[in-house]
Amino acid sequence: MTSAVLFLLLFLCMAIGMPVAMALGLSSVVTILFFSQDSLASVALKLFEALSEHYTLLAIPFFILSSAFLSTGGVARRIIRFAMDAVGHIRGGLAMASVLACMLFAAVSGSSPATVAAIGSIVIAGMVRAGYPQSFATGVICNAGTLGILIPPSIVMLVYAAATEVSAARMFMAGVIPGLLMGGILMFAIYVVARIRDLPARPWPGLRELAASFFSASGGLMLIVIVLGSIYGGIASPTEAAAVSAVYAFLVAVLGYRDIGPLKGVPWRREGEPLARAAARNLLQMAWALVRSAGDAQVRGVVMEAAKVSIMLLFVIANAMLFAHVLTTERIPHAIAQQIVEMGLPAWGFLILVNLVLLAAGNFMEPSAIILIMAPILFPIATRLGIDPIHLGIIMVVNMEIGMITPPVGLNLFVAAGITGRSLPWVVRAAVPWLGLLLLFLILITYLPQISLFLPGLIDRLQGY
Repeated sequence: MTSAVLFLLLFLCMAIGMPVAMALGLSSVVTILFFSQDSLASVALKLFEALSEHYTLLAIPFFILSSAFLSTGGVARRIIRFAMDAVGHIRGGLAMASVLACMLFAAVSGSSPATVAAIGSIVIAGMVRAGYPQSFATGVICNAGTLGILIPPSIVMLVYAAATEVSAARMFMAGVIPGLLMGGILMFAIYVVARIRDLPARPWPGLRELAASFFSASGGLMLIVIVLGSIYGGIASPTEAAAVSAVYAFLVAVLGYRDIGPLKGVPWRREGEPLARAAARNLLQMAWALVRSAGDAQVRGVVMEAAKVSIMLLFVIANAMLFAHVLTTERIPHAIAQQIVEMGLPAWGFLILVNLVLLAAGNFMEPSAIILIMAPILFPIATRLGIDPIHLGIIMVVNMEIGMITPPVGLNLFVAAGITGRSLPWVVRAAVPWLGLLLLFLILITYLPQISLFLPGLIDRLQGY
């Protein structure tokens, strides 16, 4: 009875257009007031504990701030230039370079919409100018942008780690091979389509230009080494690495590339200026810029925008955790798990059910909220059936990827519509032909667990566990 009322209230609130966070919170509070033995004071306590007890969630605002600095600065533009020099000479190489750029930017941002916005705002127009159909370019970016939550560091993976108390570092490791595989599948499909439709290719720029573009992008790409290297090397936790990434992204955007902040447009070396004098001038300018950056309008704008996104996401997470608290106290996951086990459903049948439920939920809800609601229900059932929690986490993340490009709440679709100026139905039609690849990839991830578990297992063996 309690579970029926809880979910009925949730769906009713969402049906009348209430924001997801408010729907989660209101349905939880009403259930506690009328159907639970918990006191109303437990609501405030649980909302506080939701964000104070889960240390891993502290990484989310830092990764969002890091992504904001990299998106606003010229990091995306330099990554795109390097990707185009690397694979642009292949047939369909401009689209393949867009996928490669999304993969690289995903490894420094952790966000799917941010990846679509940063990469798509540049490459979609570039592909159209080069002779690619706009629908083709938009579909590629919508799908490639989903890699933002699969290739580590991933905000959605952090949410899953907090909801199930599995290792965030192991989740990050598990996402590496699937992310590379998904990018490879997209690039292979693009190559096949390009050969059939005779899409254009750029001339080979030469090793000198490739090296120059790599050096130009290295400031942003170094963040991959800093974050993932420090986590996998045991130097820092994901939260500590996220804090370092935010500081590094600020320094790269403001002092390194000088695309925003007090030094915007100031050259590193003026024509004819002696090297020693240029070095001394830059040291003074950077010290001055660090002092002035707090009052700079652009820097403050980036921080404020990141703060708004962080508050919005953490508010959703807090209410979703309150909802999960009601589920747990009323033993709803335990009851569901008991029924499924008694049905004798095999592991492969359970995974089919999981995918169907998550694909349906992805059409209507934000990924973090889905993870926090469904993980407490699915986690105990999966462990009883012998499914590895890390494998389950990657399956859920891939389902969330697909939810990013399915209407009516697919965030990537709205971002792409804003970039192209096209209607949402047009963007949906552009993205749908590529959706089959993601569904095929979901089947591979679901029934070949070693794709996800190979790297965490290898690291464990190397560390002697």
